[in-house]
Amino acid sequence: MKSQLTSRSALILIVIAQFLGTSLWFAGNAVAPEISQILELPGIMASITSVVQFGFILGTLIFAIFSIPDRYSPSNVFFFSSILAACFNLLTVILPLQLATVLACRFMVGFFLAGIYPVGMKLAADYFQKGLGAALGFLVGALVLGTAFPHLLKGLDLNLSWKLVLWCTSGLALLGGVIVGFFVPDGPFHKINSKFDLSLLPRLSKIKALKSAASGYFGHMWELYTFWAFVPMLIVFLKGKGSLLPEDSMLSFLVIAIGGLSCAVGGSIAERIGSKGVAQFALAGSGICCVLVLFVGGLPTWIWIALLLVWGILITADSPQFSTLVAQSVPAEYRGTALTLVNSMGFAISIVSIQLAQFLLKWLQIDQVLALLFIGPAIGLMLFKLYDRREVI
Repeated sequence: MKSQLTSRSALILIVIAQFLGTSLWFAGNAVAPEISQILELPGIMASITSVVQFGFILGTLIFAIFSIPDRYSPSNVFFFSSILAACFNLLTVILPLQLATVLACRFMVGFFLAGIYPVGMKLAADYFQKGLGAALGFLVGALVLGTAFPHLLKGLDLNLSWKLVLWCTSGLALLGGVIVGFFVPDGPFHKINSKFDLSLLPRLSKIKALKSAASGYFGHMWELYTFWAFVPMLIVFLKGKGSLLPEDSMLSFLVIAIGGLSCAVGGSIAERIGSKGVAQFALAGSGICCVLVLFVGGLPTWIWIALLLVWGILITADSPQFSTLVAQSVPAEYRGTALTLVNSMGFAISIVSIQLAQFLLKWLQIDQVLALLFIGPAIGLMLFKLYDRREVI
């Protein structure tokens, strides 16, 4: 039976549950090579990755349109979403193995992740009027570690059965759902918006502070997932060798996972200087890293590894702070809808960026393609400051 928790205890449980639930996100990536071999269909990794993103985009859009995180208990939404996402993940093992089945199941996993990731942020926001930037820093950091996990599996070269991986990740997600559903009640600052209001989204779009925070987040999302998707390819290119080795996968894991630490540290710094300062510094810094990657080819290994690690630190540190600004820009009863909607649009932008990068690789080298990602941080910063200035006026 649920009892009211302290904000610190609630945050610890939400972070653990968030990590367990989002382990489903890239479980498909971890098992894609083996499934590809069984089905004799090379090159299905991109499809398996993209279909989860599309499912998440549709899920967050529907959750936002119907204001599900605000009209219903976010604790219950998280619980049922975790169960359903885990079940669809497991159906990949239970049903006859066909590409259509795999893609359909991964799509539904992505759809119900919409009730885990942004709803987890909403749940945390309902426990913190102050210190939200630090709280979301830990929460987003858990997602980053989950993202890096498949690269760790490859780096360790464990040769785990693809069925075992899916069984384990489904079990972890179920555990995460139980933790929130049974032990984390809705926060003390939770306000229910019981009405279904079609005019809500247009009204939210007129809030200058929300547009400022969302603009920065969109610039960040243009860069983030494309960088993560092509980190292994960039490492192979900078190394000057033509194949991905286990140690390269381990380096990919470190470059992505270090961002989980920077989310937490950035949240602590935001407590002193504010979320805006951390978000702007990290977005500008990661944009500079985009350009610097053009100049490290052929240099000693330690130099480009150091750049990738710094890039990995900066590219995630702004994410929880932009989400904090989004949550703070709207009344409490609309937080869940605003966070979910901004997530949906941000992930849609990330798919466009990934597909464009893949297209440009026909003519450009990987370092040149990733250097062009600076456009996202540049435009994001410009619009962030433009709308922020108008809000002050």
